Amino acid sequence: MDLDLAFPRQGSTPRLESPEGDPTTGTLVNVSRGSVVDDPALTALPNGTLYPHHASGTKETRGRMAQLTRDNLDAFFAGRPLPTPIAVFVPAASLARMTVPLLTNADARRLFLDRHLLLGQGSGPARGADLAGVLDDLGFVQVDSVNTLARSHDLILWSRRGRYRPASLDHLVARHRAAFEHWTHDAAIVPMRFYPMWRLKFARDEARIRRRWPAWQGEGWDREIDAVLQRIADHGPASSLEVGDDAPRKGAGWWDWHPSKVALEYLWRSGRLAISHRRGFRKVYDLAERVIPAQVRDVRLEAPEVIDWAMSAAMDRLGFATSGELAAFFEIATRDEARQWCADALSAGRITAVDVEMADGSRRRSFSTASLLDGLASLPQPSGRVRLLSPFDPALRDRARAERLFGFRYRIEIFVPAPRRRYGYYVFPVMQGCRLIGRLDAKREGGVLAVRAFWPEAGVRMGRARQAGLTAELQRILPLARTAEIRFAPDWLRA
Repeated sequence: MDLDLAFPRQGSTPRLESPEGDPTTGTLVNVSRGSVVDDPALTALPNGTLYPHHASGTKETRGRMAQLTRDNLDAFFAGRPLPTPIAVFVPAASLARMTVPLLTNADARRLFLDRHLLLGQGSGPARGADLAGVLDDLGFVQVDSVNTLARSHDLILWSRRGRYRPASLDHLVARHRAAFEHWTHDAAIVPMRFYPMWRLKFARDEARIRRRWPAWQGEGWDREIDAVLQRIADHGPASSLEVGDDAPRKGAGWWDWHPSKVALEYLWRSGRLAISHRRGFRKVYDLAERVIPAQVRDVRLEAPEVIDWAMSAAMDRLGFATSGELAAFFEIATRDEARQWCADALSAGRITAVDVEMADGSRRRSFSTASLLDGLASLPQPSGRVRLLSPFDPALRDRARAERLFGFRYRIEIFVPAPRRRYGYYVFPVMQGCRLIGRLDAKREGGVLAVRAFWPEAGVRMGRARQAGLTAELQRILPLARTAEIRFAPDWLRA
């Protein structure tokens, strides 16, 4: 959609006065449906001006129409349904470029899963440059401590490379310094080449922490910062155990940190410390200049460059998205910055509007690129493999997006009291082809992979072939889970 001709820059006031003389030859397009309209209550203005205008309306009517215009613009750039039909004047020569393509649900799933390396079987040595390439393609992998079969980051990478083993990622981060740990929406391992872009995140995280942590950690939360920084500068890498784990705490709880731990987390989030390595699963911190290679540490970028990179990189990895989904991917750009970037990129022809069909048949206005849409025809057909996914897999991290696209509602129940759980403490989503077919409750019990339950999704028949596919996937994960056999509970297959 050529919005350079259709809209003024976001935030400007629509012109509501009647045109003088005949407008340039063109037509009216209803933006909420992408169709031509013929409405005598709307008067066209030249030069692509957005205008809902009631020719005989009062000043109050025109003011209300101006507000409706702004509301629709906000909704359009946020990728939400437009609250009120509005129209724009489009020169005839540009009308052909106004058609918004439709991305069917089947194609949307294929494109999205291809960008997440889940469409094909996936092959490669899963170490060194190959593993770094997988991490780069994904953008990041979320780190999580739960280890019922394997930790989240390990399962994410194993799902793309069956030969993956955790030591390969440890080498990539701690030995080769090809990746670093920081924060997206949660703790994550990020390609090292992204480090210059993370400086903006460091600054914004620091400002956010200084606003919010006094209410969370109490006054004086920052009293240990200088001492902890000096201790690591003088004595080298340290974990929270070595910088004050015996200090008094406010109480018991998952997020009840001692003052030195608060300082460590603040210094890490603000970029002055980096994670050197992990000991067991405990973070070991060091000065950033002793961890991050100089060739990326010394690069400085202006904020607009970083925002442009973050939005473009998110689009590459999502395939299609609203401005809000793009902002949420790395959580570097704000929602307002994302909306403005989409408006500017659309105007410049760098991205295109697309209507994406959801699992329920509804359509969601999103953005993509011409190259991504043109590449649909060459995408491989989905593998028939039954695939076990991490609850924090990048394809499912945005729960609302996954539910819209796949019709699969997933909520982790770790913090839900056992009697109120619908499924289990930590169930694994299970995919086959481009479809999420169910969820699995399984855990390591000694050297056994114990399958407690599998809940197929509505309409999924667990016949012999699909059961064999699930068993084959569990056989594949035995080495990663450090188990030797599978044991199914008698009532494992649930209705």
